[in-house]
Amino acid sequence: MYLQKTNALRGHERKVGWIGSKLGQSFLTLLVGLCLAPAWSGAKEAGVTDKTIRIGATTQLEGDYKFFGQSQKQGMEAALAGQAVQKRAIEFEQRNDFYDPAKAVEGAKELINKGIFAMVLSGGTATTKAVLPVLAENKIPAFGFYTGAGFTGPGDVLNFRASYAQEVETAVETGLTTGIKPTEVCAYVQNDAYGMSGLQGFRTALAKRSGSEAIVAKLDQILALSGDNPERNNLGPVGVYQRDTTSARPGYLSLKKWEADSGNRCRLVATTALFDQAAEFMGYARYKNEPWIFSSVSAAAGDRLAVLLKGKNVADRVIVTQVVPPLDSPLPIVVEARKALANTLNTISLESFIVGRLFVAIMQAIDGPLTRENFLKAARRQPYDIGGVKVDFTTDNQGSDYVGLTLLRDGQFVPVTSQEAAVLFK
Repeated sequence: MYLQKTNALRGHERKVGWIGSKLGQSFLTLLVGLCLAPAWSGAKEAGVTDKTIRIGATTQLEGDYKFFGQSQKQGMEAALAGQAVQKRAIEFEQRNDFYDPAKAVEGAKELINKGIFAMVLSGGTATTKAVLPVLAENKIPAFGFYTGAGFTGPGDVLNFRASYAQEVETAVETGLTTGIKPTEVCAYVQNDAYGMSGLQGFRTALAKRSGSEAIVAKLDQILALSGDNPERNNLGPVGVYQRDTTSARPGYLSLKKWEADSGNRCRLVATTALFDQAAEFMGYARYKNEPWIFSSVSAAAGDRLAVLLKGKNVADRVIVTQVVPPLDSPLPIVVEARKALANTLNTISLESFIVGRLFVAIMQAIDGPLTRENFLKAARRQPYDIGGVKVDFTTDNQGSDYVGLTLLRDGQFVPVTSQEAAVLFK
């Protein structure tokens, strides 16, 4: 009997010892995990701590296109200054990508590894296209990127601005409604996703007009080409230039070939180019005494384009579309941006300021913990009024459809109505 009790007691001790050992191992594993985890992992969502919310972006802070990145930085930092969400400040970190897709992916991965809640205001169409799959894989929202390509995915993408396609369509429609024939509209674009997004708007405008079927077929042929810098010149009413180059002659000759082969004359040339490339092309065409009217999208707009065109002796017949209100607008958000940004205010920094305040407004509208899921729900739950700028994600992933017109007059671009712009084509 004693022996049985002793054996039972020993068995019980072994069992208790086994349990204690397991608990000790579990505690040790937990302790090691906590020591190895990044500082932000204790929060409910990556990038959120008790005191801060970290967001990130990749853009062109250095190199030939640093004007974009520096303006975005200035606008976003001004927008976030003094703002708080559930008693947390918002930290904005950027990585320079030189407008290079590979470097953008590298920068995005670095930010993800550091811990970010969302990617906000990254710049560039080709760079965005490269980064989105990485963000989707890590379930990180892409919010308010500086591109009008109109990306819908992969992943959760919320675009603030109207698309380049809408901008070009607006410019082309302005010409068509005043008597320009569909055969008299041409395009000059960057030979990549950025340029093709603008060309899609050209196609959309022409497809609405009867008798344009042959030209639309040419545009479809050009749009269907894939690969890195495919040969899109000499196929239709389109001239292209290779990304990261400024030579305008090949695209110009493509348009002249179209005129010779079709018997038509270009009256309006809708460009989807960057600042230097747009100015180089317009200046070259004027040097060749072409009577063309030009349009440009918002990615090459404002005072910077006006200065470059002045250097090319281009002083008139240029229309530029905009996706933000005029810089002298009385809208509260623009008044606030003017005060905050002073002499660094331009259309890019204004857009960045609006995107920053929009992000804050959505974050402040979150009902519950600060999670990406709740952020997306808050964004899509209701429209937002950001100081007079209307933004609505309730039906699709594009917040604003606003496209305004500006016209080059006396060395600067001034806001005009479609009726005022139409005077050019009469």
